[in-house]
Amino acid sequence: MSALRAAIVGAESTGKSWLTQSLAEVLRARNRSVHTVDEALRHWCEREGRTPQQHEQMAIAQQQALAADHIAEQAPKSWLLSDTTPLMTAVYSDLLFQDKSLYPMALAHQALYDITLVTGLDLPWVADGLLRDGPHVRVPVDNLVRQTLEGAGLPYRVVYGQGPRRLNNALLALGLPGEDLSAQQTRVDGQFSINQGRSIWQCNECSDPGCEHKLFTGLLKQRSKS
Repeated sequence: MSALRAAIVGAESTGKSWLTQSLAEVLRARNRSVHTVDEALRHWCEREGRTPQQHEQMAIAQQQALAADHIAEQAPKSWLLSDTTPLMTAVYSDLLFQDKSLYPMALAHQALYDITLVTGLDLPWVADGLLRDGPHVRVPVDNLVRQTLEGAGLPYRVVYGQGPRRLNNALLALGLPGEDLSAQQTRVDGQFSINQGRSIWQCNECSDPGCEHKLFTGLLKQRSKS
């Protein structure tokens, strides 16, 4: 299967960053070239120590788009996984400031992706400093994301599930073979032996325990929170 440009969007605390990184790890384990795009808003808030005002939203959306476009231009044959897109900035600008001016730019950029994954609301809300407004915001944001994509005629797939199952469903949504969930659970359980020094786990693909540990550490963390 040829490389895809995939966007992961959705309401706050629905695992977008975790899913982006987990997909990248699996694809790399399958010998695919993968690049990820970080969330520009997160870096902006960490740098400024606050959330952006209305007049600052467009610059953040443009920064998100430019980062993705730059990677796509530099590595056109690689998979590109974007942790949010300008669409999310446009949705929040609409919801918080009643400002719809970002939609044309955001939707033009969204149309460049081969597939859009929308993260479902079946994960518990978790506070994350300045970046999250509260669980009450998730449903209206989710509704607005879907309505905007549908209104623009842009197809999307919603990804549900906890931990390994969410990752597996995302792989299937991308048109890729899923992971065997029973085998995943065996590997996840095996990490406890690794961490306690009782055994050396061997990856089924490359026999590199470091590789296997890196791939499934994220799944362990997610499992412990569920």
